[in-house]
Amino acid sequence: FWRVYAGSSMAHPLRSTVEDLVEGLKSFEAGVIAQEPVRQFMDSVRLSADALKPYIFFRDDIYTRNLLYRDKLFEVMAICWRPGQKTAIHTHNGQLGWMSIAQGEATVHNYKYVSCNCPEHQNVVGMDCLAGATRIELDRLDTVGCTTSSPIYCVDKLQSIHQIENRDAAKAGCVSLHIYSLPIDSCVAFDLKNQRCFRRTFSYYSQYGKVEIEVEHPADGPVKPVQITA
Repeated sequence: FWRVYAGSSMAHPLRSTVEDLVEGLKSFEAGVIAQEPVRQFMDSVRLSADALKPYIFFRDDIYTRNLLYRDKLFEVMAICWRPGQKTAIHTHNGQLGWMSIAQGEATVHNYKYVSCNCPEHQNVVGMDCLAGATRIELDRLDTVGCTTSSPIYCVDKLQSIHQIENRDAAKAGCVSLHIYSLPIDSCVAFDLKNQRCFRRTFSYYSQYGKVEIEVEHPADGPVKPVQITA
């Protein structure tokens, strides 16, 4: 049995692999990368937790960001969440993003920017904002539960502020698969309680199945990569 996905003449077996996903994404790079064709493709190549096993690393203290593939146009990453772990409220730099769930359930809270006291910081080339506001107003739009059978969750240039958390108490944890275009190296994170926002630089916990650094993911400050010495 074979499936053919939108935007390409390539076919893949029903038991999809990481290699299937990567080769399919590469086929989009010759043209214009748009949200809907990639969403349809990602929906047709649903990767199981078993397929992602070499890239799954859980920690009790932080969620982990694990790189599967990256080039100039795409970034593919598995994020592993223990119960109760969550991101800060954050932007996506106006990039396109797609998420599916390989194991467990993730909850997404969507927000909309209303105002801040540094709107001029948004007038910068190549990123959504320089951050630095001390008065912030966001509207919470809705909350979406995402499971292995849910539609592909997307972020785009219009809706790019959200928070992801694992509310599920299942001990096995949640594994989500993320695709970004372009790759995202930093974002604006919002601390609504203390009324501040800051630019956060991302790091990976593992790359291509190999743990290389340990990463702190504090909810109220920048990510700090720490080299493993042992």
